[in-house]
Amino acid sequence: MTLPDNDNLRKEFDSDLENSIDLLSIEELRIKYLGRKGIIASLMESMKDLPDNEKPVFGKSVNELKKYFNTNYESALKKANSEKQSDSSPDFDNTLPGVEISLGKKHPLTQVWEEMLDIFTRMGFEVARGPEVETEYYNFTALNFPENHPARDMQDTLYITDDTMLRTHTSPVQIRTMLSTTPPVRVIVPGRVYRNEAISARSYCVFNQIEGLYIDKGISLADLKGTLISFAKQLLGSNVKTRFRASYFPFTEPSAEMDVSCIICEGKGCRVCKHTGWLELLGSGMVDPNVLRNVGYDPEVYSGFAWGLGIERTTMMRYGIKDIRYFYDGDLRFLEQF
Repeated sequence: MTLPDNDNLRKEFDSDLENSIDLLSIEELRIKYLGRKGIIASLMESMKDLPDNEKPVFGKSVNELKKYFNTNYESALKKANSEKQSDSSPDFDNTLPGVEISLGKKHPLTQVWEEMLDIFTRMGFEVARGPEVETEYYNFTALNFPENHPARDMQDTLYITDDTMLRTHTSPVQIRTMLSTTPPVRVIVPGRVYRNEAISARSYCVFNQIEGLYIDKGISLADLKGTLISFAKQLLGSNVKTRFRASYFPFTEPSAEMDVSCIICEGKGCRVCKHTGWLELLGSGMVDPNVLRNVGYDPEVYSGFAWGLGIERTTMMRYGIKDIRYFYDGDLRFLEQF
């Protein structure tokens, strides 16, 4: 039986170790002797050809050699790391003033998002969430979108399959909530939504929404107006003025857009509000009876209202930001202003 030539291998290792003066050369040493294709691995591989009665002695000899390599390699690595740290670290001068560490801040969208949630939860609304990949039924059909409605078109919707898509609004969560809940229902639904839109200063392919839903007996348009006017004043200031304009949404009837007086020019007219003195804040309306029927609610017994607004749009309005892309560029010069 031929045993490994441990003495010569140790001498060869010691010679290589003496020439390993930095971390890179020490790593090359490890690869040569202890790597997957190194000397130890080669010796262990050769052991399979030995008779069974010779393997224990041969294996013991290889393990002794491996232990010698490991011990000296670890010592050399520790010494090199210590010397590197010593060389790169200047002497500490405790007479110098301390270095101020700046704290990170929440993204402006997160700040406005959390403020909105706080306002509505104080009003008694609960937060509901749902999947971002939705079926056509929850995203369109249950919400009273006609089969030929343009929002179903590929130009607006990012389809995954013929029947699944990235949700275009958070309204599907309202449907899911109503299907699993007996009235009264009072929820707000925050979340990310997707549209197949060209990216520009005013639009983006992904953005965030907060929608709300209130279903109970005897809910009227007056409840809708009172809730949303209170929200606008808490978010934008007690002096803000509001107005409602007739609009159209497939899932509400009647429907209305709510405008607020421009907080930049205080309603006097400027470039932000296009010199009208008003800014569109959100869309709203009374839940369409067909939607109530789709979730098993009797529209003769229950009524309710819903609304939705974009967080990016509201944040832009609040701070006079002119380009939605700033939110996603990751530019600290922009983010540090908030």
